[in-house]
Amino acid sequence: MKYNKDMSSIHAYLCGDGYVIKNPPEQKHKYYYIGLRNYNITLLKDFQSKCKRQFFIKPRIKKDGRAIIQNKNLYYELTNDTSFYSREWKIPVLNKTNLSAWLRSFFDCEAWVEVEKGKSRAIRLDSVNKGGVIQIQNALNNFKINSTLKNRKNGQIRLNLCGLDDLKKFQKHINFFHPEKNKLLQEAIESYVNYEWEVPKTRGRLIKFINKTGKIRKPYQVRLFTIKKKNLVNLKKALKRYRIRSKIHGPYRNQHGSLNYYLSLPYVNYKKLGGNKWK
Repeated sequence: MKYNKDMSSIHAYLCGDGYVIKNPPEQKHKYYYIGLRNYNITLLKDFQSKCKRQFFIKPRIKKDGRAIIQNKNLYYELTNDTSFYSREWKIPVLNKTNLSAWLRSFFDCEAWVEVEKGKSRAIRLDSVNKGGVIQIQNALNNFKINSTLKNRKNGQIRLNLCGLDDLKKFQKHINFFHPEKNKLLQEAIESYVNYEWEVPKTRGRLIKFINKTGKIRKPYQVRLFTIKKKNLVNLKKALKRYRIRSKIHGPYRNQHGSLNYYLSLPYVNYKKLGGNKWK
């Protein structure tokens, strides 16, 4: 099978939310279906238009969220050397342009975007096809987009893509055609704030800063978390001026796949500084 942008996208749609099936051989009346299940009309129409250009067959869009073709020859053409079953699909050998088209359509079907300001901005997808997800991770690497994989208890594997730089690269090289996901990705990128701390120098303002930014771990210490190690280095220096001991930990990867650091301030030292918020 030869792949252009349309065929690459169709292949990904079928691997994601699609199906290529025929009825069991013992049944008298034969059927051969190629279809996409998705309630987003933008994706159904995109699948429809690409199939029309590629195969000269226009799928019927139904009210139940499907775009379908019934065609025996097309069924055998598509399944001649590939599988679209959820545990078996593979990314074809594609050039970079067609690979971008494949990834976009697959992410349109299978991924979601998280936008929790100050907590989690990420693109994620789950699949039971571990080999396929590893292929996706390798494909993202072609665009210098970093991602992480995590095994799920339900037998699925999750791909996580987070961090401002990688979200921007994803938007530039792949992006979403799905309108809601496209909008959420833009919101995620715009939600990033300046994570550089302005560490106060005076004791009173330093205490207020720790009260606002820190988290208590009773009864032993106060912790301050950040993705910028430089913030903690500056805070440690500020505390040292008042002979207050603290320790920097990290980096470590949190549950969302982001690298973080934290400074631990023993609670007795916090009180020695003059803090009394957490009594």
